[in-house]
Amino acid sequence: MAVSSELVKKLRDKTGAGMMDCKKALDESNGDLEKAIEILRKKGAATAAKRADKTANEGIVVSKISDDAKYGILVEINCETDFVARGEDFVRFANSIGQIVFDKSPKSVEELLTLPHPNGKTVADALSDIVGKVGEKIEIRRIYSVKADGAFLESYIHMGSKLGVLVEFAAEFTPANKIMARDIAMQVAAMNPIVVSRDKVSKELLDKEVEIYRQQAKNEGKPEQIAEKIATGRLEKYFQEVVLLEQSFIKDAGKAVKDLLAPNVSVKQFKRFQLGESTN
Repeated sequence: MAVSSELVKKLRDKTGAGMMDCKKALDESNGDLEKAIEILRKKGAATAAKRADKTANEGIVVSKISDDAKYGILVEINCETDFVARGEDFVRFANSIGQIVFDKSPKSVEELLTLPHPNGKTVADALSDIVGKVGEKIEIRRIYSVKADGAFLESYIHMGSKLGVLVEFAAEFTPANKIMARDIAMQVAAMNPIVVSRDKVSKELLDKEVEIYRQQAKNEGKPEQIAEKIATGRLEKYFQEVVLLEQSFIKDAGKAVKDLLAPNVSVKQFKRFQLGESTN
């Protein structure tokens, strides 16, 4: 199939590889973007495999947690420009949607749109009203709610409300543990892990990464046995990048996150919303 210049540019934006390398990878993958990324990584042409496919969306992320820290929500609401995102009308609307999600726990955006809004209309009608008022496309992109099971929740909203995190922390709800949970939420925001612990990384993803590292080593002229050892070493580095507990702590690079936790304390799960990222 003919590969469009737009697809080549998208691949280049995602990987940092050269235009011709991107064109060849897309030709080889028959236009499959993810396969093309894998091809580039195996050849060592990609400078990085970005986990998030960023879009140009603006907007804010809203978070809310109950007083007992047992229940929390995240909501992402998009608009077209940062000017509107910082405006009083949009912020008020976003906060009202966050409150509805907090109060009603809808299972989907579609269900949320049918719920009543404080203005006396449905959420869908309120959305239409704000679109007409600000003159931009506005979208309630995704919602998330969670109830802590034998634990408590902590949230962190990054400056500008472009990124929000909820962390479920298995520990007694004390001031000291709350501070620790806040640090963990900030860690998730800053370092974007994909799982809490390495046993949560899927076998499919592990096999894919090992094969990429093995092929990279072979392309560097390493023999099979050495390539296998190199792949294993690079996999350890991969764990330190994507596994929360094995990441270097943002406040003390000499420690891993797991070194901060007492024996009876653990991170059960986390959810991270970054404005405009791909949810695929």
